Amino acid sequence: MKPNSSLIGLLTTLLLTSSVLASPQHGKAKGKGNPLPIPITPPSEEPPTHYGVLLIRAFQPLDIYGPLDTLQLLAHNRHLTLTLLSRTLLPVTSEPASAMMNTHRSTFWPTISPTHTLTSPPSNLQVLIIPGGPGARSPDLGPEIAFIRSVFPKLQYLITICTGSGIAAQSGVLDGRRATTNKAAWNSMTAMGPKVKWVAPARWVEDGKVWSSSGVTAGIDLIYEFIKQKYPNGTALTKRFGEVTEYEPETDWRADPWSERFNVTVPVPEPLV
Repeated sequence: MKPNSSLIGLLTTLLLTSSVLASPQHGKAKGKGNPLPIPITPPSEEPPTHYGVLLIRAFQPLDIYGPLDTLQLLAHNRHLTLTLLSRTLLPVTSEPASAMMNTHRSTFWPTISPTHTLTSPPSNLQVLIIPGGPGARSPDLGPEIAFIRSVFPKLQYLITICTGSGIAAQSGVLDGRRATTNKAAWNSMTAMGPKVKWVAPARWVEDGKVWSSSGVTAGIDLIYEFIKQKYPNGTALTKRFGEVTEYEPETDWRADPWSERFNVTVPVPEPLV
């Protein structure tokens, strides 16, 4: 009797899937960390396909480009849509607004062109990424704060990178939730959200639909973890992304040497596993 080709194909797929999920690295933290709660079953909800980035003047470029580079790799594997949001459709610069923050009169400031304004966002936005940078300390963020507050209930996820958590905190959407931020800017950012349950040490923190990262490069590690948890075959995908970019992401959310460096430690508001 000749073997059934369809049955062989199905069995092969099941074996390959099982080998990925049974890998010693699946759901394990790097180094001395404890196992992390990474699901070993497909996500229970449809993974997001539409991401937006809130652009502010004097943004930190890697807060944006780090996560987007990883998500662009994901876009080669499934359909994704990117929306770039700002007050106007004019290019947004990373140049500080104050001359006092550009004492050398440098002109080394990249720009990003928005696709939508804050008053005309797409109706199907699922994930909003809020980067940080010097602009997070600006007193002129009223439109951005109002936008976050208005769109938050409709979002599937809100992701803050670095001091972007300070911007989100001012909108009130982080009140009562756990979050973290750049440890070098800890005092100034946490003051923007006195009702937020700030966590340190933490490379990133997940609290329901809100994900927040520590400083700058931590945003890349957050996105790796986000993809692992929210997308089918996420572990295998992020492993491949790390290989092609020659990057090894941190997999333990508590691996945060910068908290010690800047002497930032706070009691964990609730048990985090």
